[in-house]
Amino acid sequence: MSNNISRQAITITIILSSLMVLIDMTVANVALPDMMGTLGATSEQITWVLTSFSMAEAICIPLAGFLTLRFGERQLLLYSIAGFIVMSAMCGQADSLMEMIFFRIFQGIFGAAVIPLSQSVLMQVYPKEEQGRAMALFAIGVMVGPVLGPVIGGILTEHLNWRWVFYINLPVGGVCLLLIFRNIQISNRGKSSVDWLLIITMALGIGLLQMVLSQGNEKNWFSSDFILLSTIISVLMITAFIIRSFWTKGEIAPVWLLKDRNLAISCLIVSCFAVGTFGVLQLQPMLLQELLNYPVETSGFIMAPRGVASAVVLIMAAPLMDKLDSRILIFVGLVFNAVGVWQMSLYSLEIDPFWIVLPSIIQGAGLGLVFAPLSKIAFSTLDPAFITGGTAMFNLCRTIGSSIGIAVINTYFSYVKQLEWQSLGGSLSPDNRLLQNYAEVAGQGITNTDFLEQIAALLKQQSSMLAFVYCFTLMVFIYLFLILLLPIFRKKAPASSS
Repeated sequence: MSNNISRQAITITIILSSLMVLIDMTVANVALPDMMGTLGATSEQITWVLTSFSMAEAICIPLAGFLTLRFGERQLLLYSIAGFIVMSAMCGQADSLMEMIFFRIFQGIFGAAVIPLSQSVLMQVYPKEEQGRAMALFAIGVMVGPVLGPVIGGILTEHLNWRWVFYINLPVGGVCLLLIFRNIQISNRGKSSVDWLLIITMALGIGLLQMVLSQGNEKNWFSSDFILLSTIISVLMITAFIIRSFWTKGEIAPVWLLKDRNLAISCLIVSCFAVGTFGVLQLQPMLLQELLNYPVETSGFIMAPRGVASAVVLIMAAPLMDKLDSRILIFVGLVFNAVGVWQMSLYSLEIDPFWIVLPSIIQGAGLGLVFAPLSKIAFSTLDPAFITGGTAMFNLCRTIGSSIGIAVINTYFSYVKQLEWQSLGGSLSPDNRLLQNYAEVAGQGITNTDFLEQIAALLKQQSSMLAFVYCFTLMVFIYLFLILLLPIFRKKAPASSS
């Protein structure tokens, strides 16, 4: 009984700590316009508030295994949360863009280890037969955090100011520190060695990749010498980093663990799944605010049911996670995601709020049914000694996948919008009979300035709507593709099921 109580306390501690860090991935998004005036930044410069955090986090996630050997889980969690709190406070008081970027980098550095560590701790404290349930509970934080981020950020920015987007971490982080201090006793310290060549190639490769993905669309990708050079250096450094990792088989950024088939397939699925998931989270606020003119707070509340549905389904499905084949649950989750996003591909400018919420609920129900069993099957054939390294690689793929998703969707959206604008606009000539009829019904001349401005606005709206529809359709195909990978998983080895 005491073991169960202790396990529940550890689970609550882990979920709250990871939820705080994950919310910070998206909580600042809606506050960027308010930050611009205070920090004296342009719309292009302010995106570095997001880019700096994601770059630092991606670089440091692979170090989780190495740092665990150096400090142990308990100490590393305490250091990470304490540093995250301090950097959150510093972000809140920043008065210039350079200050904000500096503190956001360190906020990402301190927060990076929390997610893989949290996943590793739960895998260690739950027996094999209950690890599916543990991953379901952990997935509540992973799935709900990024969804709740814009909602919380919108409320805080609307009713207080943007600084509270960061200050809110102080009381929450204080509670997390207290819970970690009282409940987490795991400490797998061991011998560790520093491979500086591996660290440098990893930091440069992953850091530049994150920067390219974050800034590429704004700088028109490879037409920018800066993006082109950064991409070349990133590819060379990542190649050297992968070769070095397989050569040394060290605990720093253990890419060599991907020789395990289940971990490799899981990393591929979670990265592609993140492309679709974060693509939707990127598109939906744009659709609601820029095209349908919903207020920031309202659009946040409309998106919130996705996170609620994900949490409810995970709680209900948790007892089944260890009884059903993980591949079946992942299949059902991917189907739910495909159906939800397919319904979004049917949107029009006259869409009712109900048909925005319903597909979000369907997709939200599928989110947890993918992530939780995928987390379980990823480590099912991995040696227990490599669990922390495995969780680091799994979460690195999730992080990079989310960045790729946002970059791909933004680029594809801009391309399709321009293409449809040209296609629709090409037929709007003065001798177009339909246009003439429309002008007659409106009681205006076809060359009237007000009428032309009205047509230009409609053209922009329709081309944007079509771009959203095409992007949602692309995500449907991504989810369907992932279903084809499920038969490749290897069944759990007999020794690991005993």
